[in-house]
Amino acid sequence: MKHYILKAFAILSILFFTEAQAQDSNVTISKNNKIDALLELKKEASLDETSSKKYKIQIFSGSLEEARKSNSNYKLKFSKWKSTLEFETPNYKIWVGNFRTKLEADRALTEIKKTFEHAFIFKPKKKKKE
Repeated sequence: MKHYILKAFAILSILFFTEAQAQDSNVTISKNNKIDALLELKKEASLDETSSKKYKIQIFSGSLEEARKSNSNYKLKFSKWKSTLEFETPNYKIWVGNFRTKLEADRALTEIKKTFEHAFIFKPKKKKKE
């Protein structure tokens, strides 16, 4: 019994001593103002839906009525990737996602093709500003 008390006392002493040796310190972080500007530029670039460097998946091309039906059907089955209704004379198209890499788009296409068998990956052309 004495051994247990001595061991417990020794362990508690070590723990107390370790706690007593802790030190308080302050850390000062200084940040370059250019970092904020770069972050803002990155945010704007990420929002650019028409970037020719990104991939999209087209799941439909045809009449407006059918495009709306396809878009509704897509939204019921998928929520991971945003879909948009686009018009390119003479057809309405449903475009999905804004993938940074071909691999990312390929993975999404594999899942989407189970429902939309004619879906394909493409890189949209940059829209001209009027």
